[in-house]
Amino acid sequence: MTETRLFRAEDLTAFATAIFATTGMRPEDAALIAGDLVKANLRGVDSHGISRIPMYLERLRRGLVNPRPEVKVTRVAGAVAQVDGDNGMGFIASDVAMNTACDIAGEMGIGLAGVHRSTHFGMGAAYALRAIERGYISLIFTNSSPAIAMWGGRTPFLGASPIAAGIPGGKHPPFVMDMAMTVIARGKIRLAAMKGDPIPEGLALDIDGNPTTDAARAFEGVCLPFGGIKGSVLGTLMDLMSGVLTGANFGGDVRSLYFDHSEPQNVGHLFFALKPDLFLSLTDFGARMDEFYTRIKDLPRAAGVEEILLPGEPEARREVQRLRDGIPVTANVIADLVAEGAAAGVTFPQGMAG
Repeated sequence: MTETRLFRAEDLTAFATAIFATTGMRPEDAALIAGDLVKANLRGVDSHGISRIPMYLERLRRGLVNPRPEVKVTRVAGAVAQVDGDNGMGFIASDVAMNTACDIAGEMGIGLAGVHRSTHFGMGAAYALRAIERGYISLIFTNSSPAIAMWGGRTPFLGASPIAAGIPGGKHPPFVMDMAMTVIARGKIRLAAMKGDPIPEGLALDIDGNPTTDAARAFEGVCLPFGGIKGSVLGTLMDLMSGVLTGANFGGDVRSLYFDHSEPQNVGHLFFALKPDLFLSLTDFGARMDEFYTRIKDLPRAAGVEEILLPGEPEARREVQRLRDGIPVTANVIADLVAEGAAAGVTFPQGMAG
């Protein structure tokens, strides 16, 4: 197994904030991005956590990402706003967009914010959790650089393009969904490649179109959509709604985070927010969510299953555990971050004792 060390969430957040600040970012933007990355690690979504810092820094250094974007919000219809990300970090434009959608929903019942000229926005669940904290239901779309083939094709065209959603709970945990159109998130294949670990069969094809368990070859090739043609169709929907509709790049034109340093990505996102008390009182809605949760827990379980979990519940439990015990970081990721810190004059934390 790859060697790991444990780190306190606050130490990783402080390091990430400091290193992003060296790029010329506003302090509040650096803190926002750092917090979202560490949140992904806390929830066990390590593929979208601090391991991505070197890649983000490289794009900032190359001038492909604007470190101090002037994000512009324009109300284009009663319940709709357009957000221009000014080629800044996708975390920044997406934070503005999700909050704008919630603000509009508070006024209109439903709010929609479409984003263009953005970049990779990290873990989609982060924005669903923001909306939940404000008491809103949310739905989040994004497109991304080519990772999977159109059904029947053999070259990358559609992005992994995750969809996320959040529904506030009552007394019990909320519903939090975040899933890519691939069998597993492409970032997880990248993380396996970084570790030198193999991947299971059925996740990807190599650059020649052959099935592979070599994570590095898979990352250079094509990810397979989940559910066969159904995943491909949903990936098409993500690109149409996030790219074509918003004015962002689409149809294979979103630039790769990893391989293409020719120009900004121009990723598109779409954020929906909805008041949960449009059709009944907030008290009744919460009670119905609690009843739904109870019914799930009381369902007959399949063989070997100890508990049926609501989407988002495993991640929430892992966050509690990692806040207590520390976040595991692999040796190769530590080495990359130590090197980035040394170059920027920021010391990487020592990790937890024992």
